[in-house]
Amino acid sequence: MLKYFKPTLKDISNMQQLVQSEVDNGNILSRNEAEMATTIRSYRVVYDDDILVGFVALHIYTPILAEIRSLVVKDSYRGQGIGSKLIQSCIDEAKQLEVQEILVLTYQQKLFEKFNFKVIEKATIPDTKIWADCIKCKHFPICDEISLILKV
Repeated sequence: MLKYFKPTLKDISNMQQLVQSEVDNGNILSRNEAEMATTIRSYRVVYDDDILVGFVALHIYTPILAEIRSLVVKDSYRGQGIGSKLIQSCIDEAKQLEVQEILVLTYQQKLFEKFNFKVIEKATIPDTKIWADCIKCKHFPICDEISLILKV
C-alpha cells in the first residue's frame, strides 16, 4: 500500500539515490544533502512499504509564486498515477498557503497540462528562479525544458 507523507531528514539519502539517474541525464537539478536538508519541509514522498517510489517539492519563491520541482517516480512505478497525486498535493498545498501562481519547468508538458498549467515564455520567469536554480543546470543557458504556470 502506498503512503504519501512529509519526509524527515532520514529520507534524504533514499531521495538522492532515487533521483540520481534523472540528475545524470539532466532532467532534474542536483541537490546536495545540505540543500535538501534546508528545504526538507517543501518535499512530499511516497513509499511502498519501506521502498521510496517517488517525491516532489513545492518551493516558495515569493508570496505570489511557488514552483513544483524535483518530481520523480521510480521507473517500475510509473503509469500508476503517483506523479499526478504528487502534483495534486503540491497544488493543494499552494492553495492552502494562498500562493497565486505555480511555475514548473519540465519535459512532461502533457502531464502538467492535465492540471490546467499553461505554457509561458521563459523570458517571463523571475530572475530569482534563474539565478537561484537555472544557473546550476548543465543545459544553462540553452534551456530545452517547457515552462508552464498555473494560476491558483
